[in-house]
Amino acid sequence: MSTLLQVDELRVRFPTRTGTIEAVRGVSFSLGRERLGIVGESGSGKSQTGRAIMGLTPPHAQVTAKRLDFDGIDLLNVSARQRRTLRGSRIAMVLQDPKYSLNPVMSVGRQIVETLRTHEDVSRNEARSRALQMLEAVQIRDPERVFNLYPHEVSGGMGQRAMIAMMLIAGPELLIADEPTSALDVTVQLEVLGILDRLVADRGMGLIFISHDLRLVSSFCDRVIVMYAGRIVEEIAASDLANARHPYTRGLLDCMPKIGADRHPLPTLQRQAEWSL
Repeated sequence: MSTLLQVDELRVRFPTRTGTIEAVRGVSFSLGRERLGIVGESGSGKSQTGRAIMGLTPPHAQVTAKRLDFDGIDLLNVSARQRRTLRGSRIAMVLQDPKYSLNPVMSVGRQIVETLRTHEDVSRNEARSRALQMLEAVQIRDPERVFNLYPHEVSGGMGQRAMIAMMLIAGPELLIADEPTSALDVTVQLEVLGILDRLVADRGMGLIFISHDLRLVSSFCDRVIVMYAGRIVEEIAASDLANARHPYTRGLLDCMPKIGADRHPLPTLQRQAEWSL
């Protein structure tokens, strides 16, 4: 399997009045055309890792790495113009909640069309046609109607599907999904995951799936990276997650309720200082 993304010793620092906060501390992994899950609690550095790959960290942040390559392109040393060209066309990111990601004063269809025409020289009619096809591909039943709706007029699940359509319209090779189902109910979650699964398989994309839900990641991804305090503490095949060895991963697994098991009181995570070192 060819390597699509190579991350080596990635660090993300935020200078503050009281000192520097290191949100990501020496993260290293590679990604082929597969589904890689990144899990961990809030503040573990999952989202900042994804944003650093996309080039979406705030201007005051300090992003360094021995290597941050996408398909042979050095992401740390490309020009701002090249970054903008890559972002959306070859690398895309689905954010957590469509309410905060979609422009409230533009219709859903217009936003998808704008995304496509930013990256490809196509006519407005062709862009509209492809946007409707993409809305249909993410299982929106009446794409013509949804095309003309504004974000506040669609449900959370439909808004997330529209976000996925927008991110995939230009045919990226790498998709970063940052907790794309956390704001959705369980049945819609499964539908959105099914859409992502099919699109990744059909298009041969690489997928980084960021989540705090171990059960979801273990059933959806090929490999899993577990992060704590900005570091990777364990990397394991998703199918083997139940046999994880690191005490943090074991603690996360033990904290999950199990139907039919007598777990009173529910186990809690016993943190160890050496995990943060």
